[in-house]
Amino acid sequence: MTVTAVPTDAGELRARFDAELTAFLGRQDPDWPDGAPRGVFTTLHRFVLTGGKRLRPLFCYWGWRGAGGPDGTPIVTAAAALELFHAFALIHDDILDGSDRRRGEPSVHRIFADLHARSSWRGDPEAYGRNTALLCGDLCAAWADQMFHECGLSTEAVHRGYAVFALMRTEVIAGEYLDLVSGVGDGSVASALTVIRMKGARYTVTRPLQIGAALAGAPAALTDALAEFGDPLGDAFQLRDDVLGVFGDPAVTGKSVLDDLREGKPTVMMALARDAADRSQSARLRELFGNPDLDPAGAAELRKIIEDTGARTKIEQMIQVRAAAALAVLERLELVEESRTALAALAAQATDRQR
Repeated sequence: MTVTAVPTDAGELRARFDAELTAFLGRQDPDWPDGAPRGVFTTLHRFVLTGGKRLRPLFCYWGWRGAGGPDGTPIVTAAAALELFHAFALIHDDILDGSDRRRGEPSVHRIFADLHARSSWRGDPEAYGRNTALLCGDLCAAWADQMFHECGLSTEAVHRGYAVFALMRTEVIAGEYLDLVSGVGDGSVASALTVIRMKGARYTVTRPLQIGAALAGAPAALTDALAEFGDPLGDAFQLRDDVLGVFGDPAVTGKSVLDDLREGKPTVMMALARDAADRSQSARLRELFGNPDLDPAGAAELRKIIEDTGARTKIEQMIQVRAAAALAVLERLELVEESRTALAALAAQATDRQR
């Protein structure tokens, strides 16, 4: 298959993904059921199109191009559908984590809980917010399927890509469950690494890459080899996410640096801190970590313990080792060269970031 060189930098591609998402959501508008409140539709429209790095569509697109697929609207549309699936995952994750902020704005369940409270409706505003957000997430998942299947590629190609899409969907939900289980488990580094691989790493990098490659008809050998690049890079991405969840700037990340600490999120970084803590530090970790009433002073103390135990330094080393391993694999993958260059840039963006 001949590939025509097209100027497709990340910024241009993001604009193209957003254009396809806007068009798809626009097509849903006339079909919105009569009598159904439009708050759900307008909230999701804003949530999907406001903010976000579009990493998953980018990895999908370059998986396709790397396997020899040509640039065009069908692959841009198929890749953009992953952003709707990402919206589903974010909405549900914020409910499970009790996170009130996402991308610098109120999370979806918070929007509807506040609406309920302002409107003085009967019942519990928090329950209403959670339940409505659950339905919003479900709708995003359904829309992702629809957009993917309507992308314009052949039925055979869509079928190949959807096999990986379905696997990704199962892994994400299983990973969310593992996250819940790990919260009451042993809190080990191994357990935390398993969670990030299942819950975030694979659906951020590996599966989108493989979806794109499968859509292009890549041989199984290439699809399998992409995991050798995607898995360590996805792990590094998620480890960076966990660092930013505690040490990031909320004005940049759009999320509170208290949420993960108040929740007692069983991250690799916290497992490392727990393993290296002395008796006094261990006692404070037990008192502060997972305390829903944790204040900024307590969070600052936790951050100091993480620093003093060397846990943050170890996490930075883990990120660098995994990113380097991914780039080493990338060098020997049999890819179209333009894709290799783009994936190297995406690898840097995924691991060396402030949001």
